Amino acid sequence: MKKLFNYFLIGILAFIPIYVIGQIVFFVNDRFSDLIKFVYGYNDNYFMTILIFAVSFSLFAYVGYRVSMGRSLIISAIDAIIDRVPFLNTVYRVTKKVVNMFSGHEQKEAREVVYIEYPKEGLWVPAYVTNKEADMYILFVPTSPNPTSGFTVIVHESKVVKSEMDIEQATSFIISVGVDYDTAEEVKNLK
Repeated sequence: MKKLFNYFLIGILAFIPIYVIGQIVFFVNDRFSDLIKFVYGYNDNYFMTILIFAVSFSLFAYVGYRVSMGRSLIISAIDAIIDRVPFLNTVYRVTKKVVNMFSGHEQKEAREVVYIEYPKEGLWVPAYVTNKEADMYILFVPTSPNPTSGFTVIVHESKVVKSEMDIEQATSFIISVGVDYDTAEEVKNLK
């Protein structure tokens, strides 16, 4: 009976990743369906609904192309407007920098992943290098399993051990609470 119950639990655990992906797909599907219903309900015409989505897709693709090539007039105009609003300009500027850091957009050099000893000596955590001033590193230390939460620290370069991981690999490591760790040979450098 105990073995049967263990197999039952293992079976449930095997379906958890499938369930999580299913929930994400259903959530996106619901939001997309709500958007279609809203647009269609607004003008009650299939042709107009398809036209609105085609124009929207084309606009986003064009802006994405212009941004990747340098600068977009649409984004520049929005930046200029938001820059004049006292509180919103700070939130907008910081959000834009964080999105650019994770997307790799507008970066002169690739962002690094490093290890630092935290919360005490001998315990190592991965951190994203967000900036560097002289011999000081400004790091974002994400927390598991949600890499968007964490804290920012400033440390001397002598306290940092460089990693071969890129941001995507480090994020996967953090979300998986350490299960997805492809660079195990780096552990030898953490002494």
